Amino acid sequence: MNIKRELETKVGIANGIYLNNIDIDPLTIKAIMINEVVPSDPLQDFYGTPDADYLKTTIPLLQGAGAEVASIQDILQKGIYITNAVKTPKTEYAIDRSSIDKSLPYLEAELSLFPNIKVIMLMGDVARKAFNLIAK
Repeated sequence: MNIKRELETKVGIANGIYLNNIDIDPLTIKAIMINEVVPSDPLQDFYGTPDADYLKTTIPLLQGAGAEVASIQDILQKGIYITNAVKTPKTEYAIDRSSIDKSLPYLEAELSLFPNIKVIMLMGDVARKAFNLIAK
C-alpha cells in the first residue's frame, strides 16, 4: 500500500500537506513513532533522502537501543513506522494550532491503516498534543 495515495483517497488532497510517499505492507507494522513536524525541507524527513537530517538522529538512537538498523528500510523491516504529527513543513520555531488542526484528519487516517499496532511512541509535546486531540 502507498501511504500517500491511501491518505489522499481517505482524506483528500490538500495544499501544503506533506505525506509519506512510500509503499509498505501495513500488516507488518507493530510500532509507530510519531515525530512532531515535517522539516522545512521535506527531503530531510524520514522518507526523504538516504542521508536525511531526521535519519541522522533517529538511526543512532535506535542503534544505541540495540536495534541493528542503518536505513529507513531497516527500521520498517523491524516493524516500526515513523510519521509526523504535523504534516505541514515547519517554517517557524513555534508550531501554530492551525497547522496541528489541519493535519489531524491525516494523522488519524494514517494510524487507522495499521491494524497490528502494539505501541505508539509520541516523540515530543506536539506529537502528544495531536494524539490527545485525536483520542478525545
